[in-house]
Amino acid sequence: MVANVAVLLVMVAISSLFISKAVAVEAKPTVIIVGAGMSGISAAKRLSDAGIKDILILEATDRIGGRIHKTNFAGLSVEMGANWVEGVNGKEVNPIWTMVNKLKLKTYFSDYENLTANTYKQAVPSTPIEMSIDYYKYDYEFAEPPRVTSLLNTEPLPTFSNFGEDLYFVADPRGYESVVHLVAQEFLQVDKSGVITDPRLKLNKAVIEIRHSRSGVIVKTEDGSVYRAGYVMVSASVGVLQTNLINFEPDLPTWKIMAIYQFDMGIYTKIFLKFPYKFWPSGNGTEFFLGRLKASVSHARGQLEREYPGANALLVTVTDDESRRIEQQPDSETKAEVMQVLRDMFGKNIPEVTDILVPKWWSNRFYKGTFSNWPIGVTRYEYDQIRAPVGRIYFTGEHTSEHYNGYVHGAYLAGIDSADMLIKCVKGRMCKYDVMPKGT
Repeated sequence: MVANVAVLLVMVAISSLFISKAVAVEAKPTVIIVGAGMSGISAAKRLSDAGIKDILILEATDRIGGRIHKTNFAGLSVEMGANWVEGVNGKEVNPIWTMVNKLKLKTYFSDYENLTANTYKQAVPSTPIEMSIDYYKYDYEFAEPPRVTSLLNTEPLPTFSNFGEDLYFVADPRGYESVVHLVAQEFLQVDKSGVITDPRLKLNKAVIEIRHSRSGVIVKTEDGSVYRAGYVMVSASVGVLQTNLINFEPDLPTWKIMAIYQFDMGIYTKIFLKFPYKFWPSGNGTEFFLGRLKASVSHARGQLEREYPGANALLVTVTDDESRRIEQQPDSETKAEVMQVLRDMFGKNIPEVTDILVPKWWSNRFYKGTFSNWPIGVTRYEYDQIRAPVGRIYFTGEHTSEHYNGYVHGAYLAGIDSADMLIKCVKGRMCKYDVMPKGT
């Protein structure tokens, strides 16, 4: 009798095990979010706040933050991607500025007022004032030259007309990515040290295929995993969407593909340099200066002393074709080019660079650039198309922000906007699976 009871208990336990496994296999989240950058995390929080908590976030890399990423450079914590809070002290409050202040991150006002006085004549093909204004107002801001940048979204630029003209450089050991963690920690589980432990976030999950199913969507990752959900929110950059890293089955409709390829993915490269001692100008009005790296103007920042006292570090910025060229050559060649420019500017007796860091966002298959740009010929109509859902597949990212594409606050607000569209569908059944944007 005792033996029979034992066998019965074992059978019940085995049955329970199979049942629990079956439930785990069958259970599926309402929404899968592809990408844990600012837009993806912002969208996930918005969904969670609306009561849609059965979400799954698939991130291709081993961290959250996307193009907001700190790294160690010669003992300094520097930002490889986004670095500034742009648009401060205006009639509206930039939401990123609110977060930065809540975290008490160290920030420094960037003073560009005396830029034209620090343009080195032997380094530019036109007058110093003309070149400084041209590079500062266009290439430096949009990562592409003015000949390809539309005036529709730049004059006036909504970021500065709405949020204010001031810019603040983030230089905090915790990193600018702290703002993404702040948003994430408001809805994801964390341990006592603040590390995210929530099983709804899965790292190192590169999505390679998204397809519709009879009841929702199927998402496949590079490691062979397959996930099912009611909907999917894709927050990959427009650069990634243009490279077909993610395969959509069936193919996206023509109107969607055309919208994706009509936008540009700019490349903005910050080259960090460390020297044994400082040899460049210091004091008020010398924070920024302009020089020329081969065929294009580069923007060198000389006053990192406030942010990193005693570091003897310079920050050089190049964009567009120069960024592509530099990413494809050895850092030793870039170092030699920079040293030649600096010798032309400050004399032959300056010291050699001891350390160099060249972020390579364009070469990284998970980003393919730094931020989107609105080229000539693109209108609000294309913006409506690029952010419009296709069936149960929704899209977000800084490139879908109507007024603030290319900025951190644009990524954050785009996540909220895209989530709101999905919430209306999930909760209000206001889904228009078969309706394409007007005019298609």
